[in-house]
Amino acid sequence: MKRFNFFRAKRVPPASAARDRLQLLLQHERGVGGDPNLILVLREEILKAIAKHVDVASDKVRVAMRREDLMSTLEVEVDLPGAVGAKQAA
Repeated sequence: MKRFNFFRAKRVPPASAARDRLQLLLQHERGVGGDPNLILVLREEILKAIAKHVDVASDKVRVAMRREDLMSTLEVEVDLPGAVGAKQAA
């Protein structure tokens, strides 16, 4: 049975996959010159991902990009509510 597992795709942890996608997105953005709406798109995607697990108001998520000579940094600040606002697993 282990032989069949060789052909299956390896599962990548969601956080690792998200980090890899974000790195690719930032590399592409640097190479193409950047989309002025990129921060807004990223903010909405991050908000959707957070909303799957925690109830958070959209005004409690702040996204900023800082650009330096060799590196761009994406900074995300989220004011999370207490445990009372957390969604319960069904």
